Amino acid sequence: MSCPQRPIRAAVLTVILALALLPVTTPASAAPAGGDRWTTDLSRVDGDDVNVRHSRSGLRLADPRPAPVRGRHRTLTEGLYLAAPHTLRRPATRVRAEVAARVTPGATVETQVRGWRADGWTEWREATRGAVFDRPVSRVQTRVVLTAAASGATAEVRSVRLTADTVAAVSAATPGRAYRVYATRVGLVGEVTANGHTIQPRDHFVALPSRRGLAPLNTGDYTVRVCTTTGSRCEYAPAWDVGPWNTRDDYWNLSAVRENWKDLPQGRPQAQAAYQYGYNGGRDQFGRVVLNPAGIDLADGTFWDGLQLTTNAWVDVAYLWTGTGPRGVVGDGPLNVRSGAGTGYAVRGLAARYANVPVECYVVGQTIVGPYRTTSRWNRVAAGQYVSHAYISAIYGGTVPPC
Repeated sequence: MSCPQRPIRAAVLTVILALALLPVTTPASAAPAGGDRWTTDLSRVDGDDVNVRHSRSGLRLADPRPAPVRGRHRTLTEGLYLAAPHTLRRPATRVRAEVAARVTPGATVETQVRGWRADGWTEWREATRGAVFDRPVSRVQTRVVLTAAASGATAEVRSVRLTADTVAAVSAATPGRAYRVYATRVGLVGEVTANGHTIQPRDHFVALPSRRGLAPLNTGDYTVRVCTTTGSRCEYAPAWDVGPWNTRDDYWNLSAVRENWKDLPQGRPQAQAAYQYGYNGGRDQFGRVVLNPAGIDLADGTFWDGLQLTTNAWVDVAYLWTGTGPRGVVGDGPLNVRSGAGTGYAVRGLAARYANVPVECYVVGQTIVGPYRTTSRWNRVAAGQYVSHAYISAIYGGTVPPC
């Protein structure tokens, strides 16, 4: 959809936000095939709206002055307009907004939508790039959020037009099964792992006690997310070795699938049961006395740099291949995992080279020049964890929606 060009006058930018996740070829006056189009009535300001008013020029903040809060002054003024729910002619999985607004520097306009389905409302989602739902919704509610961060900043929304249609189903990315297990450090620099990798100083991989979770050399087909128990640090790392203690203990699987030790609870490594409860006489599958409850080994870089551990510790591990949805392949690493979409955000951990990370959705942030592209896209791999798309060599397993 093309955007008409408007001149910039007196530091006022008039923008038409043509908001589509995918290219749109349908004329603006007609809904796409199988879709639904409607216009939000911005004049119906009532009791469920906050600090907005409507005039002939459009919807704007009723009072642009920051209000005091607990003796201090806000630096940002907000207003919110909530439209009545719109019933769709047929269920849809994508909603896009086209907004005509007059915005001065220091002010913003954001259009958000939520969808109704049998189990209730979805969360609110930003619609200016296209909000995609994993299941069809039958009703859509729209809200417009106005902000002003500087004295004199204004935003006037003249119109909001929405389009609902259906796109290919999006599988929500999930991390899969996760358990708290005891981690030990691999070390063994210069030795060769079970998949043929020569261990390097400050290397980034993990070992699991079953070949069922062993990734081929230089792949992340089997990747784990291992985090400190506080969640303050995480690393996404491929499983390139077998151990500790056992080699046939896929403890993350159900008893019906688990290769050995089928009477143990799912998620409990045999070494842990042997060490803590004397299971199997306190010995591993080779008859050795188990000296710690380890269910995962961490290479030195994963241990020291990714999690910043100083001694063996309990960790939370997600076995990512047991999850669903889109995955991104880290083509160059270890890659910083940040708390937001830019290098100014805190580092929350690392993603090793070749790791296959779940990609929940993407946001637009700082532009990064990387080995695969120059982009402002940042992929959210977990709540509060983002990686630059410039370092992702491939995406597979489904379509990635905007956050």
